[in-house]
Order: sequence, then C-alpha cells, then structure tokens
Amino acid sequence: MKNHGTDTILPTNDRLKTGDGGIIMTNLEDLMNWARLSSLWPMGFGLACCAIEMMGAYASGYDLERFGIFPRASPRQSDVMIVAGTVTFKMADRVRRLYEQMAEPRYVISMGSCSNCGGPYWEHGYHVVKGVDRIIPVDVYVPGCPPRPEALIGGFLKLQEKIRTEHPLAPTLLLEIMQQKA
Repeated sequence: MKNHGTDTILPTNDRLKTGDGGIIMTNLEDLMNWARLSSLWPMGFGLACCAIEMMGAYASGYDLERFGIFPRASPRQSDVMIVAGTVTFKMADRVRRLYEQMAEPRYVISMGSCSNCGGPYWEHGYHVVKGVDRIIPVDVYVPGCPPRPEALIGGFLKLQEKIRTEHPLAPTLLLEIMQQKA
C-alpha cells in the first residue's frame, strides 16, 4: 500500500484506475481523427420507408449514442447526412441545398436501394433520381430495401473507418497551387 499524499491509501495496482502514472503519446492528426469519428452528428433526411428504420436505429434498442452518434435537426450543426429513401427530382434541389449548408468536413450515408440507385421506381417513373450520388458525393452506401438498423450501424462503422484514415492536416491547397504553377 502506498500513500499518495492524501489520507486515502491505495494499493499500487489501483494507480491505473486513478490515472496516476500514464502518459499517452500520439500525433495531432490521429487525435483529431479520433475526436471526429467519436462524435458524429448526423442529420437524418428521411424521404420514405427507410426513414422508419433510421429512426429505429436511434431508439434505445440499438443506441447509436454509444458510438458517439447524436442526431441533429439542423444542417449547420451536422457533419453527416443520412439520405434514407427515394430521392425525387423535386427533392434533389433541397438535398443539395442542405448538404451545402453543412459544416466541413461533411459526409453522406446513402441508405436503401432507392437512395443508392433509384430502387424499383426509376425504371417506370420519370420523377426518381437514379441514385443520390448524382446530386451529392456519397461516402458510404447501405444496401437493402429497407435496410435494418443493424445495417445503418454497419454503415456508421465503415464511415468511422474512413475518418480514421483521413489526413486533415495535409496541405492539399498548397499542393494544388504548386501543381498549377508547374
């Protein structure tokens, strides 16, 4: 038993529980990626039946908050857009406008067959977009009609893997300027 300068006497193996003796070393890029992937704030854009499954993933049975995923209603507070359902040409402008209002870096999860490729409606309907990736860039596709909440959680895990490998501190603008001069 050791005395740590207080009246409490702790055994030496309890030092790990109190944080007395550990130093964590990492680089800034890994720390930033860890912080970003551990606090994703999605904006749900529910357009059809896939939205019911998305709401189910937010419910207590699946508890997305354990992954640091907390839904937001405003695009200005969100960094992930979940497009869940059929995107029509009438809604395409609104999807693009909301995407442009989101803060950088921003990500998109396309959820369901209709959002991914138009689903069963694009062949016989003139009003359906053949995939939301024709309007905004998509990072993760979640297949299914409608996909289960577990599939959406899997999509979030894929997005977290992608964020973990990003290089937010890379001088991309400087490299572009140097390539233009060459």
